[in-house]
Amino acid sequence: MKEGYFTKENYSEKVQELFEHVQVFRKRHPFIFDVDHSALLIIDMQSYFLNEKSHAFVRSAPLIVPGILKLASAFLNRNRPVFLTQHVNTAKNAFLMKTWWNDIIKEDDPLSAIIPELNGLPASIIKKQQYDAFYQTNLNQQLHDNNIHQLVVTGIVTHLCVETTIRSAFMRGFFVFLPIDATASYAESFHHASLLNMCHGCAYPVLSNEIIQKCQGNNNETD
Repeated sequence: MKEGYFTKENYSEKVQELFEHVQVFRKRHPFIFDVDHSALLIIDMQSYFLNEKSHAFVRSAPLIVPGILKLASAFLNRNRPVFLTQHVNTAKNAFLMKTWWNDIIKEDDPLSAIIPELNGLPASIIKKQQYDAFYQTNLNQQLHDNNIHQLVVTGIVTHLCVETTIRSAFMRGFFVFLPIDATASYAESFHHASLLNMCHGCAYPVLSNEIIQKCQGNNNETD
């Protein structure tokens, strides 16, 4: 079940439509973004998901790349950490990933590489083997070492690695901001359902420009 629900023609309109469905959840908490204790986490922006020739190509994914680049630039300009995850497996550590998807992303596969647009960023690379970017990685330790309390999470795929990682971050005490225009899935139904689940229980919905403006303004600005 694959569809390109984000297109060049409808991207802004579709983002606003999705945002309207989840922004009600913002009423429970003020929008307080603490730049000095925040980090940007970019999930699995690899050729495996963004190359049109890959069987796992996410058709809406190319549309979120410019926004992620702008977020990364905003964080780096404030000397805030940026983390890129790279999903790679061996037959031994894939566990149910191989059974469920009948495939693994091997490290020596050129499609495992982070896309060129992001590959040159001065970011920390977190190699992961399951949906959860915290599982058997040093991400949690790196965040604590950098005195991070808030995470902005973006990337691929909304209802799998992004959602699982956000839930894991929440359970570890990180306040998560979710730019709904900087993540994508295989179908709008997956994306929409995941946004509703996360914004109801473990993530604060935002638009990328809101976070960028916070990075460019006062640290603890409240809406």
